[in-house]
Amino acid sequence: MKRRQESRNGPFRVAARWHGTYTRPTVSAPATVPDVLDAPAVRAALARCRVVVERHASWLTRLDAVLGDGDHGDNLVIGFRAVDDLLRDTPDMTLPGELLQAVGHRLVAAVGGASGPLYGTAILEAAARADDAAILDGPTIAAMLTAAAEGLARRGRSAVGDKTILDTLAPAAATYAQAIDSGESLQTASARAVQAGARGARSTRSMVARRGLALRLGQRSVGHLDPGAVSCLLLLRALGGR
Repeated sequence: MKRRQESRNGPFRVAARWHGTYTRPTVSAPATVPDVLDAPAVRAALARCRVVVERHASWLTRLDAVLGDGDHGDNLVIGFRAVDDLLRDTPDMTLPGELLQAVGHRLVAAVGGASGPLYGTAILEAAARADDAAILDGPTIAAMLTAAAEGLARRGRSAVGDKTILDTLAPAAATYAQAIDSGESLQTASARAVQAGARGARSTRSMVARRGLALRLGQRSVGHLDPGAVSCLLLLRALGGR
């Protein structure tokens, strides 16, 4: 009973805390916080990704045991530890786009299953949009997230509603872009994007899987969260500094 309750509610014991923060009226960044990201900030964000993946790996793997082959959390740990090694070995990389390109290739090479190529492709697309910019402002990051979602959709041949990572990433990217277009800060845009991603991840519980190993389950996939959608939500939260 305890395992069943954790598998249904575990992801959103965390998400409930996020929503408690993100629904407060004031979420704008303090004026003293620069509203751009540079390479050190990107490095710090990637380091947070490793921490959150390691923290939730067993839970992600349990989710994947229902719909996939039960290795999603373990594979992501391998991938982001490889990214950590990359970060230590490349202190000379000072451009965010250059750094993200290396990270994308490392994830593709290191992570087994579908998640490595999918997350790697998304990061490579974001890196290409960053180009050789030394700092990333709101519109640039919005374009990077949009490119990441589009690249992931092409690589996975998926659409929103297919019960995949895209059900989290696509609404998060769209919401981030809308917030930036409205003149919001990076912190506010990130908070709203994570809210949208959380709604998307939650929505996968009621979906019939149309891609990946879960496809074979048909209607039996209903009632279960997609592990990729949940891991994407965790990564978005980590990237946003939450």
